[in-house]
Amino acid sequence: MHHVPGFIEGRLRGLRGALAAILLGFAAPAAAAYPERPIRVVMPFPAGGTVDVVARLIADEMGKTIGRPLVFEYKPGAGGILATETTARATPDGYTILVTTPSHTINPALRARLPFDTEQDLVPVSLMANVPELLVAHPAAPFNSLAEMVAYARANPDRVNYSSAGTGTLPHITMELLLRRAGVKVTHIPYKGAAPALSDLLAGSIQLKMDTYVTSAQHLAAGKLKVLATAGAVRLAQLPNVPTIAESGFPGYEGYLWIGMVAPRGTPAEAINALSGAIAHAIKVPRVVERLRTDGIETAPGGADYLGRLISREIAQWTRVVREANISATD
Repeated sequence: MHHVPGFIEGRLRGLRGALAAILLGFAAPAAAAYPERPIRVVMPFPAGGTVDVVARLIADEMGKTIGRPLVFEYKPGAGGILATETTARATPDGYTILVTTPSHTINPALRARLPFDTEQDLVPVSLMANVPELLVAHPAAPFNSLAEMVAYARANPDRVNYSSAGTGTLPHITMELLLRRAGVKVTHIPYKGAAPALSDLLAGSIQLKMDTYVTSAQHLAAGKLKVLATAGAVRLAQLPNVPTIAESGFPGYEGYLWIGMVAPRGTPAEAINALSGAIAHAIKVPRVVERLRTDGIETAPGGADYLGRLISREIAQWTRVVREANISATD
């Protein structure tokens, strides 16, 4: 009889173990259910632009993969700072993510104080797409290649100008990177937005601009613009005879409007991995690839680690360009 208590204790232990297993069984689906509700996507640009069109196309496929819709919230203004601050201060639960571009890496280079720390308060999710820039010129400009433009600008230091969508925008910063490499001076004319900057180039009062294929293709086809070089790592499929800037004497030069996603620091790894995986799947879907390729846009595989390295590298690069070109946010 002295063995009975031990027997009962063993049975009780077994029952407790079984009960724990049952409870864990009930708990497991809840723990693995991310996402349980729609995901908010904060967009730093107005609806309908290139970044918005690309992000929505990819987000649509992401929603199919993860089983919940991605709902866009538009917070344009202040060069992306407003949207980034909104995201940085959001609850890091995987239900708020930010679509971002090189403005994310230009802002810390351009502004000494931001209402967030770009690398500390936000974490990368994944790269989605790359939009290579094009160096375009008015047809009457006295040069037809990048080499000719550099030679002309060197011989005529105050005769060449270029437009941009504004001080500190990607076309401004990437042009300044090129001019630093080339060692020439070209006058910057900033505009309030890309549309008026392109309009004055078409009118002939501006000679040069960094643009993209999607916005310049119709003007190139009509002979209203000419392209001197493209700024991707490889030649653009639509313009196979146009050399890259790297091929034109500036090895390693790249100018991309990249599009990626970041999240508030502290976002669970499970959510980051689910979102990153959904992006990786979305950018392989044939309709997405074909739709973007038509506009000269490359789908760009590169998860959280890759995007994190890109952000760090660009912040250092743009900080150097801003300092050397003496660019300030109030220019």
